[in-house]
Amino acid sequence: MDLAYLRAHRQHLPTFLTHQRIRETPVAGGNVCVASRLTLDDGTSIFTKSWPSNDSAHGALGARPERQGGPPEGFFEAEAAGLAWLRAAGAVPLPEVIVVLPDLIALEWIEPGTPSAVGAEEFGRLLAELHRSGADVFGADWPGFIGRLSLDNTPSTGSWGSWFAQRRLLPYLKISADRGALSGATVAAVDRIIHDIDAYGLREAPARTHGDLWPGNILWAADGRGWLVDPAAQGGHRETDVAELALFGGAPHLDRMLAAYEEVYPLADGWRDRIPLHQLHLLLVHTAVFGASFAGAVDAAAAAVLHG
Repeated sequence: MDLAYLRAHRQHLPTFLTHQRIRETPVAGGNVCVASRLTLDDGTSIFTKSWPSNDSAHGALGARPERQGGPPEGFFEAEAAGLAWLRAAGAVPLPEVIVVLPDLIALEWIEPGTPSAVGAEEFGRLLAELHRSGADVFGADWPGFIGRLSLDNTPSTGSWGSWFAQRRLLPYLKISADRGALSGATVAAVDRIIHDIDAYGLREAPARTHGDLWPGNILWAADGRGWLVDPAAQGGHRETDVAELALFGGAPHLDRMLAAYEEVYPLADGWRDRIPLHQLHLLLVHTAVFGASFAGAVDAAAAAVLHG
């Protein structure tokens, strides 16, 4: 199987994997999927992600055991749709989708490299261009996912505040509260933010956003560029992407990245003060998935929103 054959017969990829007809090397793939590098007969590499199985060796060379169920319906199709929509802007580099099937996705292989200040500045400029390309609505035309959780992408032409509160904060606050991941005081604080969301006065048209832009979703490549991966793509507020870049240690050379961004598409006054508000979405996703280990971060962000 070479790349040309694979493009013409995408549905055959699982069969070739099952019968060990493609060299497969496990790679790091995050907390949701099993990731592999596949080497085809023409020497081309591609990157695949599939749903975890009940066998911890899944993803190693050889036949794949049966899974304990499959991914949620539309899981990999949502990633493919998001990648294609973001690529259409012609701004930040994104990997090409080669195969998307109900239980796996195969993407262009990006040779990893090391981040640099020059690369970070270029990424900042291109991210600004991506955001400036815009979106018709908040949300998207396909069902969304963030990690393993569903993401309500129902298109909205209303205000950003109402959409963000009801679709990006409240669902994950409820999951987090139901599993006991947050204290009653923290739940009450986030509830207050949701109730008063319009007071923060964020009035911009929808931007074309990645939607899950923590630093681990920038792949720093051997070509020196930062590539976007693993999107929860949507029409959203661009400040959300910008705020998430500062999470979990922050993107490399973040100050230079954001200075370059503002040269192309300046942010509204006070955007730094609003960082905790935007970060609440992804932090609540983390308490919904991982539990109380992220509760302190949610509490700190909520306090910063409410008290400055």
